[in-house]
Amino acid sequence: MKTITKKDLIDRITAKTGEKRASVKRIVQEFLEQIGGDLAAGNRIEFRDFGVFEVRHRAPRTAQNPKTLQPVQVPGRPTVRFKPGRLMRDSIENGDARIVEIRPTGKRGRKAEVHVRQSGARVASSDDGRTPKG
Repeated sequence: MKTITKKDLIDRITAKTGEKRASVKRIVQEFLEQIGGDLAAGNRIEFRDFGVFEVRHRAPRTAQNPKTLQPVQVPGRPTVRFKPGRLMRDSIENGDARIVEIRPTGKRGRKAEVHVRQSGARVASSDDGRTPKG
């Protein structure tokens, strides 16, 4: 398993889109800052079929100091939880499935159909009938 850094992600996007690296870096950084800011404000961030980021509160607990074996009180604190969406789970389980196309459907384009392909063959489609936000 390889660790992918922000630099790696920026380089991939730059190569794939042909955009200038500085522009891609600014956009990725702003995207991450927006997510961080919304999570810090306690908001829930949902990327349909990809997953949901939300802030949860860990309850206070009693732990044990491994050196002295004495009980230690650990205060509660907020943590970020990521729950993968259905297509993300499918992608991980299948190894190389990718979301390749999102097409608007319906009379006014308010619904979206997501197609997932694996090795060139269509393996899944999602048309949940929900109106996209934004």
